[in-house]
Formats: sequence, structure tokens, C-alpha cells
Amino acid sequence: MGYRLSSLACSALALAALIAAVIPPAQAAESAGSPFEQLSGDWKGGGTVTPANGDPKKVACKVSYKVAGTTLTQNLRCAGNDYKIDATLKVNDKGGKIKGSWNERTYDANGGVAGTARDKTIHARITGDKFSGRMSINVSDSGHEINIMQLNDSSGTYRPVASVSLHR
Repeated sequence: MGYRLSSLACSALALAALIAAVIPPAQAAESAGSPFEQLSGDWKGGGTVTPANGDPKKVACKVSYKVAGTTLTQNLRCAGNDYKIDATLKVNDKGGKIKGSWNERTYDANGGVAGTARDKTIHARITGDKFSGRMSINVSDSGHEINIMQLNDSSGTYRPVASVSLHR
């Protein structure tokens, strides 16, 4: 019998990859004009998702991006042994502040994201009907390193949910 990750962990992973795509390296962004121009095209990667009361599980992802001015639309698909994630994101960048919405079709989850980008790091708050949390993203010339923490509403504490790397 296969192990199925919680919908919250899968939604967090999908959202992590979506948000990570928003902020390219600062130097590349300066030379390209719009920060989204560096994202157009296809990306792949992998990492781990940690379900509640479980060990980290491996995941592989494929992502495609379309850019129109300051708007980025992303389609993300990730798969593990017995689950999948199918998510979309539409986000705008205004002066280094990001804001947008996300939808994960497999687990029927959606919500919003807002945050700031400084140099090669992004900090964002994730809100939604089935997931709330925070993330930090460290960007390098070779890709994105993402860490997602899920908020436990009753205790006010955070737990690690996802660690993902994306590259071309």
C-alpha cells in the first residue's frame, strides 16, 4: 500500500515552486528589465515534502512559465510515488512587492500570496482555504532553493513542509 502525502503538504510544495519562480537573481533582473523575463520557458527540479507525522518524501517537478509585462503565469506539475500536484499561479510584480493568487487542482486548494524581495532572497506569507504559512527562498545563478513552513493555527508554531530546487 502506497503512502499518500497530506493535501496541505502537497499544496505547500506546489505553492513553494510557484512563488520561487517569481524572483530571479537580482543581477539578471537588472539586465533583463522585468524580473519575469528570466523565467519564460521550462524548468525542472525536485526535493522533499514532509507530511504531518511522517518522514520526508521525494518529489520531481516540471514547470512552464509565460510572461506578459509584469505578469507571470505558471503551470506546475509534480509527482511522487502515489500522488500528483497540478497547480497554476498568476502573480504581478510592482516595485519588488509580489502579489497574486494560486490554485491547486488535484487537492482543490487555492489562496493568495504576498511578499517582498530583497537582493537574492524572498520572504512571503501564504494564505489559503487549506494552507497558511511562510517561506524563504534563496536564489542563485543556477536556480532556486526554497523552504516552506506550515502554520499550526491552534499553537501558532511552524513546521517544515517542503524543500525544493528548480533549475533549467
